[in-house]
Amino acid sequence: MKKGLLVLSGLLLSTLSFGQEAGELHMRVRATGVVPMEDAKIETIGGNVAVSNNLIPEVDFTYYFTKNIAAELILGTSKHEVVAVNTALGNLDLGRVMLLPPTLNLQYHFYPTKNLKPYVGAGLNYTIFYDQGQGKGRNTAVTSVAYDNNLGYSFQLGFDYKINDKLYWNVDVKKLYLNTDVEVGAALPSGQVYVPAEVDLNPWLISTGIGFKLF
Repeated sequence: MKKGLLVLSGLLLSTLSFGQEAGELHMRVRATGVVPMEDAKIETIGGNVAVSNNLIPEVDFTYYFTKNIAAELILGTSKHEVVAVNTALGNLDLGRVMLLPPTLNLQYHFYPTKNLKPYVGAGLNYTIFYDQGQGKGRNTAVTSVAYDNNLGYSFQLGFDYKINDKLYWNVDVKKLYLNTDVEVGAALPSGQVYVPAEVDLNPWLISTGIGFKLF
């Protein structure tokens, strides 16, 4: 009986050996693929939008309130080429737009094995659009593009896998639910017009990288 309890205690300790403590701060450096799942409602001229994918460097910080509960702040910026397709004016190059979507998620961490630590999370992101409309030139009709910053929601799944006492490998998948109002200025034979649009970006963020404990 005593031997069995000792074995059980040893297994429990090994399972919790990858656990974090309250007050710990961790940092990850990751490569992140940004894959928009775009859809748009464009007034007056109709059509839809096509938004390019991008691969970016990303940094995040995770603070542990308890062994299981943590908050993660994700920081990164991405560049996308945007085209209005199948409109009454044909395909319109809207140039590039830069996105800065700081995202804060509340997470719950599990400890099923000695080295593996899966987690789930949900939270908010606030996306800032900048350098909008830069780089256009394949059409002359578009004169300006303006995106509204907006608040969105985030959901995530991921895991950390222990490499050694200081490092771990991370894989993470997030889904952001994000929409924005866009106004496109166009010079037509009849004069200057401004076309409003509602655009859903709803990107997937697919990441992998290395994490380590700061303190």
